[in-house]
Amino acid sequence: MHILQPKHSKINKKEEDELLQKLNISKTQLPKIKLTDPALLQLGQDIKIGDIIKIERKSSNGEESFFYYRVVI
Repeated sequence: MHILQPKHSKINKKEEDELLQKLNISKTQLPKIKLTDPALLQLGQDIKIGDIIKIERKSSNGEESFFYYRVVI
């Protein structure tokens, strides 16, 4: 992983259910990320279509983290 690349991780089923309920959306309404995305290839996890990926980005001062979610297509 490159130093400028944000951290990507797969969320589990419980986290997925809580996220979708909190946002009051379905999985299809999340932004997409391709299964062939280089960031996912480096995870080394069993990533498959339909999984939700959590992306952690740090603020410019490095003190705050912001989370973004993508569904694998």
